[in-house]
Amino acid sequence: MTAQTSALPDPETLALEGGHSIGGKWTAVSDREATFRAMAPARQHLLPTVFAEANDVDVERAGRTAADAARPFAATTRDQRAAFLDRIAEELEARGPGLTACAHAETALPVARLEGERGRTTGQLRFFAARLRDGLDFSPVHVPGDAARAPLPRPDLRVAYRPLGPVAVFGASNFPLAFSVAGGDTASALAAGCPVIVKAHPAHPGTSALTADAVMAAVRACGLPPGVFSLLQGRGFSGGQALVTHPAVQAVGFTGSLRGGRALFDLAMSRPQPIPFYGELGSCNPVILLPGALSARTEDLARQWAASLTQGVGQFCTNPGLVLAVAGPDLEQFLQHACTALSAVPPAPMLTGWIARAYQDAVTELGALPGVSTVLPPARMAPAEGTPAIFRVSSDVWRQTHRLHAETFGPAAIVITCTDLADLTAVMDGLEGQLTVSLQLDPDAAQDRAAATALLPLCSEKAGRVLFNGMPTGVEVSPAMVHGGPYPASTAAASTSVGGLAIRRFLRPVSYQDCPAFLTPPGQI
Repeated sequence: MTAQTSALPDPETLALEGGHSIGGKWTAVSDREATFRAMAPARQHLLPTVFAEANDVDVERAGRTAADAARPFAATTRDQRAAFLDRIAEELEARGPGLTACAHAETALPVARLEGERGRTTGQLRFFAARLRDGLDFSPVHVPGDAARAPLPRPDLRVAYRPLGPVAVFGASNFPLAFSVAGGDTASALAAGCPVIVKAHPAHPGTSALTADAVMAAVRACGLPPGVFSLLQGRGFSGGQALVTHPAVQAVGFTGSLRGGRALFDLAMSRPQPIPFYGELGSCNPVILLPGALSARTEDLARQWAASLTQGVGQFCTNPGLVLAVAGPDLEQFLQHACTALSAVPPAPMLTGWIARAYQDAVTELGALPGVSTVLPPARMAPAEGTPAIFRVSSDVWRQTHRLHAETFGPAAIVITCTDLADLTAVMDGLEGQLTVSLQLDPDAAQDRAAATALLPLCSEKAGRVLFNGMPTGVEVSPAMVHGGPYPASTAAASTSVGGLAIRRFLRPVSYQDCPAFLTPPGQI
């Protein structure tokens, strides 16, 4: 055990609940039901706690308790919900060492990364609490009536916001805290006044249980209905499918794979009552190296890109897995410097064994595709590890090979060599939706200024966030942040899962016409 982890409790001695949290109580794990255990990726052994697999009965109970809580929770004030979010943050901080130890064992993510992620999680809870208190995002709109207007009188109109109702949230594999049980989807749904049912990610069920315990404690402390929050565990797909189709659920927040998210999206759309599905599904996050920047900052750009590509073993939704540049000596220098930087990065455990196997299969497949050259082959990897790899294709091969357009979840990248800036623009025009596009430019180079001016509308069309002279990993929690984008980056391009506007996903406007003065429009958050 390193000095960094020696102060943490032994994760195998933590008293973890293996059942589900439904209606403010933990269910017992029965010998008669399906169970599973978490795998410690760093040591490839099963952790001791046995977790229950959610079945239709569990989903029905969670849906019923959430439905019972929906109206009283919607009637709470902004200040009450802000206090609730603040209390969740406090409860998470009180469980900090246990959360870090458990997440470290279940994900192999470094302790420092997990400590920072917990700070981000509590920070975004408090961010949403502050947004509720200032009320600027949710101020009602009032247009007074005008009986004297001709030719027709103008009615008195007020718009207020109503919570949608219970929200199903699917935890992400790569952020066991910030995008999971008490992460951004949960925090924004609770801020909107919607009960939340979380389907925990099976890669970190113990971390999910500890987090759920913190949320349950906050529910009790704030005197809220117990159905405001539930947690369902499970490794299979049936529990998640049943949750999306449960009639009480009125919206879904999802972060995960394109395949899994699209299957759940289709279920949400095929219900007798279709519901909003806010899914973040996949992105290659292209980095465009304009000629002036590539010439002026060749080595610095290569080092920055390599560091971003390998952050968290490449398991970020904003991982820069695609590079676009014009062929020439500067690009060759860039690749040499990138290979030098990436060759110094040792293999590291990925979040789960199946994620590592998928990554290793993907890099093997990419290297064997016609027209693909391997710039940096992956180093020898153990079964649960990932290591960097770079592949290179011409723009023509890119256009002809659809497999190259898919996200590779891990520290691999494809460099597209373009003949000129017009060819680069054409490649960009053929891209699917992305979470981010990064423009590397030299503001003092006339060619870069002209190219960036021409490319910006196209970048804005393709992505939810456009960066200038930065790398995409790292998403600031801010009122001005957009974390989303056109499909397949997300299933709802007009929304964001990070930042103050995330709350609006779980609200609907209601207009009140000629409402008597003695009535206050209900649901006005």
